[in-house]
Amino acid sequence: MDVPSLHRRFLDDVLPRIREDARVAGVAVTGSFVGGRPDVYSDVDLIVVVDDDAHDAVMRERLALIGSWTSLVVGFTGEHVGEPRLIITLVGPPLLHVDFKFVRASDFAERIEDPEILWQRDDVLAAALAGHPPAPAGLDLQWIEDRFWVWVHYGATKLGRGELFEAIGFLGFVRDAVLGPLAARQAGAPPRGVRHLESVAPEEARELQATLCGYDRDEAGRAMLAAVDLYRRWSGGGEGAAVKRHHHAEELAVAYLQDVIDQGR
Repeated sequence: MDVPSLHRRFLDDVLPRIREDARVAGVAVTGSFVGGRPDVYSDVDLIVVVDDDAHDAVMRERLALIGSWTSLVVGFTGEHVGEPRLIITLVGPPLLHVDFKFVRASDFAERIEDPEILWQRDDVLAAALAGHPPAPAGLDLQWIEDRFWVWVHYGATKLGRGELFEAIGFLGFVRDAVLGPLAARQAGAPPRGVRHLESVAPEEARELQATLCGYDRDEAGRAMLAAVDLYRRWSGGGEGAAVKRHHHAEELAVAYLQDVIDQGR
């Protein structure tokens, strides 16, 4: 694993300290370290695997434990990303973003990709992975289609009201939740919002620039139309052939958006 020097120093320092806790069964790393693209700006995504009978106690002590393992600057829990087992931290200086996810040993095998095991007791982590293949996150095209035209109408109402910050935020949401994953799918890459899109799907990333805008009503309107156009093109074909399209909703929502744009001219 080719790791930047700051990240390597952190791992070399923290792993021996974690190993001193007999309740910890092992430590693994995920994210860009597994994908082979870590750089000086990368986070460290650690999975701390805890014996089942000790997990509740460790969860109560997480911040104190992290503070005993490394130079903790600040940390908070990850409920806002749907992962209460997660502690998101800055450590250092020099500052490094490290995510510590504390999982039960019996839950370690539930994953969307294989992590890299950094240390384990008695091969328990390797055995867990061997018995259960990963279940990669898919892209539910029907879920998106069922919502997309409602979202277009919502964005148009913000544009019509002149709430440009809201309109710009809406475009960011659509890129992250819809167009970025679809662009990655076009390129045969895992859907991860717009992360690494410039490298994994460079052609699609260039097209996605049409959905960017400044604090300008006309620009925002053009960006919304561009988002609709990209969705229409990228959501078709392949696995999307089985999607039930809401053509009537599409027609009405796009017409509404166009009317809002025309009213502002």
